[in-house]
Amino acid sequence: MATSIYGDYIKSVIRTVRDWPQPGINFRDITPVLQNSSAFRKLIDSFVHRYQELDIDAIAAIDARGFIVGAPLAYELGCSFVPVRKKGKLPFQTISETYKLEYGESTVELHADAFQRGDRILLVDDLIATGGTMLAAARLIERSGGVIVETAAIIDLPELGGGDMIRNEGYGVFAACTFTEDEE
Repeated sequence: MATSIYGDYIKSVIRTVRDWPQPGINFRDITPVLQNSSAFRKLIDSFVHRYQELDIDAIAAIDARGFIVGAPLAYELGCSFVPVRKKGKLPFQTISETYKLEYGESTVELHADAFQRGDRILLVDDLIATGGTMLAAARLIERSGGVIVETAAIIDLPELGGGDMIRNEGYGVFAACTFTEDEE
C-alpha cells in the first residue's frame, strides 16, 4: 500500500472520535485537516505529487467527501472533475451501479456522457473501509468507457479489508495515511 510522504503529519491532524456514530466505532474526522491550511495543502500536494506525471484525463470523486479532495486535485492537475453521486442526485441521463452494504444495498450514479472511451480516470474518495463504494464506482466508470489509473483516498482502514478487496479486483490503491482500529 502506497502512502504519502506527508502521511504521518496528515494522520496527526485527523481527529479520532470514539464511539461515534455508535459504540465501538472510532470515527476518523478529517475536519481538522480542512481547517488547517498547512495540513490541507499537504493533503492535496500528496495527491498532486503522485499523479502529476500520469496523464490523467479526469478525477472521478465519490459523493460527498471525495469532492473535497477531487475538485482541488482536478484543478491542480489541469483535468476535468466528475462527481459520482448517490442515486437520484444527478439531473441528466445517468448510468448506475448497485452494491451490497452490510444491511441492504446502495447505488451510485454517473452522467452517461461523463467520459469518452479510453479516458484515464483517477477515482477518489475520503476513506477506504470495506471497499464496496470504491469498487461500485470503478465498475461504473469502466462501463462508461473510462480506464481506472488508480484508486485514492485520504484514509485507508486496512483491518476492514477494503484496500485488499480493491487490489484483488486489479486496481492500484493509494492513501495519504492509514489507521488501525486501535490507533488514536
